[in-house]
Amino acid sequence: SLLPKYRGAGPVQWAIINGETETGITTMLMDEGMDTGAILLQEKIAIGPEDTAGSLSSRLADVGGRLLVETLAQLKAGTLTPRQQNHNLASLAPLLKKEDGVIDWSLSATMIANRIRGLTPWPGAYTFLQTDRWMIYRAAAMDEAATLAPGHITAVTKDAIHVATGKGVLAIRELQPANGRRMSAAQYLAGHPLQIGMQLIASTRL
Repeated sequence: SLLPKYRGAGPVQWAIINGETETGITTMLMDEGMDTGAILLQEKIAIGPEDTAGSLSSRLADVGGRLLVETLAQLKAGTLTPRQQNHNLASLAPLLKKEDGVIDWSLSATMIANRIRGLTPWPGAYTFLQTDRWMIYRAAAMDEAATLAPGHITAVTKDAIHVATGKGVLAIRELQPANGRRMSAAQYLAGHPLQIGMQLIASTRL
């Protein structure tokens, strides 16, 4: 992460969940704290609207390798001056648990879409249609007002399942039903007709 922001085990996930538009890599000196050491170098990268924790982690790994080489070279040359972190600007990124994946439909569509991206591929975002658990892998906030209570299906198109949220509508485009494979919404709908008004339920049972 771009320290002092997002100290902890889940900086990539939390940056996406919180709707950040950029993140990055920091090299630092180790001390007794958690990600509190003096900063050596930093490099920023943009978080794209389609980025997931998985895709962003892959790009950050490439950046991290280059930045580490540059840090070691500058340390050897004596051209690097460590700078202390501003601890007043610090934020935490705790390790995510499986139960953090439950979708709270009372949140806004944008917040839920960000959460799905941040939780993919692990621990995954999920909801329930009756007793059938859906893992949601791809969804988008729609620029339309919800006409039903949060969690209720408002429309079914050829390639998406529209669900009311606390603010706006979320279009589910890729999911994995319990005991099934990951598939597009279109593939799911071909074998599972849905009705407007059906309710998706927030539950932590797995």
